[in-house]
Amino acid sequence: MVWEVLRDALDRRVKATGRDALDVLDTGGGSGNFAVPAACLGHHVTVVDPSPNALFALERWAAEAGVAERVRGVQGDVHGLFDVVERGGFDAVLFHGVLEYVEDPAEGVRNAVEALRPGGALSLLAAGLGGAVLARALAGHFAEARRALGDPAGRWGEGDPTPRRFTAEQLTQLVGDSGLEIGSVHGVRVFADLVPGVLVDTEPGALEALLKLEEAAAESPAFHAVATQLHVLGEKRG
Repeated sequence: MVWEVLRDALDRRVKATGRDALDVLDTGGGSGNFAVPAACLGHHVTVVDPSPNALFALERWAAEAGVAERVRGVQGDVHGLFDVVERGGFDAVLFHGVLEYVEDPAEGVRNAVEALRPGGALSLLAAGLGGAVLARALAGHFAEARRALGDPAGRWGEGDPTPRRFTAEQLTQLVGDSGLEIGSVHGVRVFADLVPGVLVDTEPGALEALLKLEEAAAESPAFHAVATQLHVLGEKRG
């Protein structure tokens, strides 16, 4: 679902700019889950990631996909973003799975926005609070669910591997405060992390039906509160 939303946003920028190839920045893009498909559409993608191993995997995957000349990996992070990339040099910025780990989420979003050209699009994907609370409760960990619900960072305990979680309202405020217009908000993995894997694997047609259900529920605000991840698309005013 995130890829479909992102691809539509890239198509709109292509039409708006009149250019077939856009300049895309993927912050924390790792091995290229979004960067390589974007490059396969003909766009030039710069991936900034602190992990040398991830960048090595990115280089290998881009070569296997035949898009090595359109993918560039740079070691760095969002707080030092403009030490390694140009400010205001990109038509789209992907900010997926990064906000949970940055020391200052507001600064992280501002940096991502400052990398955009006027009219550019920001794709923000972050961990959702409600999904974690629901998952802990359904697993019988009620005290942990209660702790996550009341914790400022949305963590259920010391063993929680995710440093920070967000509500849809928090994410849209961060994006809006950075000067972007909110294009859309989607809940991601609303049901997928709650359905027993054996059911999806053994029931004929279950996986396809689950994907259709996820797609149908993604845009409904009623399900944003229980999504494992939240996706916000913002657009920089031209």
